[in-house]
Formats: sequence, structure tokens, C-alpha cells
Amino acid sequence: MKRILSRLSHSPIIAAAFLMATSAIGPGFLTQTAVFTNTLLASFGFVILISIILDIGAQMNIWKILGASGMRAQELANKVFPGAGYFLTFLIVVGGLAFNTGNLAGAGLGLNVLTGWSTETGAVISAAIAILIFVNKQSLRWMDLFAKVLGLVMILLTLYVVFVASPPMGEAIKKTFVPDKIDFMAIITLVGGTVGGYISFAGAHRLIDAGLTGPEHTKEVSNSAVSAILLASIMRVLLFLAALGVVSKGLSLDSSNPAASVFQLAAGKLGYMIFGIVMWSAAITSVVGSAYTSISFFRSFHPAFEKNEKPMLVGFVLIALIVFIAIGKPVKTLLIVGALNGFILPISLGLILLAASNKKIIGEYKHPLFLKIFGLLVVVATLYLSVKTISSL
Repeated sequence: MKRILSRLSHSPIIAAAFLMATSAIGPGFLTQTAVFTNTLLASFGFVILISIILDIGAQMNIWKILGASGMRAQELANKVFPGAGYFLTFLIVVGGLAFNTGNLAGAGLGLNVLTGWSTETGAVISAAIAILIFVNKQSLRWMDLFAKVLGLVMILLTLYVVFVASPPMGEAIKKTFVPDKIDFMAIITLVGGTVGGYISFAGAHRLIDAGLTGPEHTKEVSNSAVSAILLASIMRVLLFLAALGVVSKGLSLDSSNPAASVFQLAAGKLGYMIFGIVMWSAAITSVVGSAYTSISFFRSFHPAFEKNEKPMLVGFVLIALIVFIAIGKPVKTLLIVGALNGFILPISLGLILLAASNKKIIGEYKHPLFLKIFGLLVVVATLYLSVKTISSL
């Protein structure tokens, strides 16, 4: 048993799943779930269901194709259209920086709740912790352990809050399949916040770094992708149920910090402290995941980027910290960037699907037809939802 646990703790498959899931579960994730549950009530379950289906279609295609090719997303994109990889890198890095500004704000808020320190002080300390992970000689191992431990902490603590919130489960299940109304903005924001931008590449790039590439590893890659989606979806559902338990009792969420309201109204002072732990865990793991994935988009362009990866990671975190301290907490920005990140998804997924149909790029690997069709449907659906959402902003 000890040997099995040891193997699991060092498994890159599990590490990649937790990296993607914890990258997705950031401050924006918590805020979005509370805001939309407060607006849509039990019908938000339908939004979650649709977003999970779209997530599966995106992740399974991206992970399998990148894994089979052994190339990171920017390399594959450049093979499809010269320059497309540079454009994709620009989109990913800008989105990653925007998200990391919010992630550091969330980390600062989490420590503020737990210690009373100012949000800025908490953000500086959190940035220092992320930097210590990146400059460590065994940075990948520390990053993996960090994501696994804090990911499990978030799920277990939120499960407790769901228990004390006592949500109307029957209503939640019913409205998940028969909603009172459908909110397109909510769907694309959730998709953008879960697999948009850098997030959909976090786990796939981690597996490439671990050497799990080539058609012979597609099964392990698929298992890792499914695990990542399940972990993120479990957390989303638990947050939804906790928020639903609160609002279904007629209690009002504080619009300035709706996620904190959910935990506090459900479980009092203890709930508020739990929120601090969950918020910090969600934020700091997203800081690490965003920096790691965003910088991985540079690494194949020039040997200098590979050689200076650690200084670039440190710089990425520091730039986001400076932006946060200069402009403050971007509460509304987290929702808007989530929607804009959803717009990046059809572009990146479309490029990767084109690569999968080109033998000169992908070699002898044959991507399953049903996944191609599923992926194309996701491209069309997310493109339509993105245009509809951005036009209404």
C-alpha cells in the first residue's frame, strides 16, 4: 500500500491533473460561482452541466493531440500557420498576466481573512512563496506537491460547508436538467474560467515536460485529462451547492465579496476562516499554474528562453504583483477576463484540430473521429457564445 501511495504521489499523470484543476480553481472561479448562483439559483446547475460537457470536448482534444505530437501548443500552431504560435502565445501570456493580477489579489485577501494583514502584504508574501517554489532545484516536484495538497484541502473544506449549508438537492438536480432560464454569459464565463486561456494547456504541457509523449501514451494522457476535469468540476459543484444552500434560505450575498458571504452565512466565523483558507489555496495554486504555463509558451522559440526559464517565472509573478499593487483588486475584471479567455479557446482548439488532420505535423497518430467532431462542436459553440457575450459587454 505504501508503495502504491508513493507512486501516486510522484505520478506525473496525477500531478498534471491537479495542476490543471488548481489552475482553473482561482479567485475568479470562486467569485463567478457565487455571483451566478445568486442570480440563477438552482438553474445554475444547467450552466455547470453544459460547461463540463464543453470542457471535456476541449480538454480531451488538446491533451491527446499535444501528447501524441510531443509538441507544445505554440509549436503545433506554428506548424499549422507560420506565426500562429506567436499570436497564440501573445493571447495566452496577456490573459495569464491579467488572471495572475487577480490571483495575487485573491491570495492577499485570503491571508487578510486569516491574519488581518493588508491585502497588499498578503499578496507580497504569496508572491514570495510562489517565487521560492520556482527557484527551487526541484521546482516541478514542489509545484506538483503544492497543487495536490492544496487541491485536496479546498475540496474537503468546501464539502464541510456544503454539509452545513444544507442545499435543496432535489431542486438542484431538477433545475440542472430543466432550468428556468439559460444564461449564455454564465456559460462562456465558466468555460473561459475553467479551460480558457492558459488553463487548458497547463496539464498537457506538464505531461510533455514529464516525457509522456507519443501515441503510446495517449491512454495515460486521456486519464489525466479526465481526472483534471473531474477535480475542477467537483469543486465547482460543491461551491454551487454551498451558495445555493445560502441563497435558497433568502439570505443576501455581499456584492463586494460574494464568495466570502457564502462561507460566512453558511458556517459563521468558522466558515469565514475556511473561506480564507480556500481563497488563499485557490489563488496561490493559480499563481503558480498561470506562471508555469504562460512561460512554457516561450520555451520552444529560442534556447535562451529555456535556459532562463526560472528568471522568467520570477519576473512573470513580479509583474503581476506590481500591477495589482498599482491598480488594486480587479473584481469585475476577473469576470470579464474569464469571458475573454473563452474567446481564446475556439482559436487555440481550432488550430490544434487542424494539426491533428495533417500527417506532416502529427505523423502516424490517428486522432479519434468522434473526438474531432466533438472538438469542432466545441469550437463552434464557444465561438458563438463568445461573440454573443462580448457583444453584450
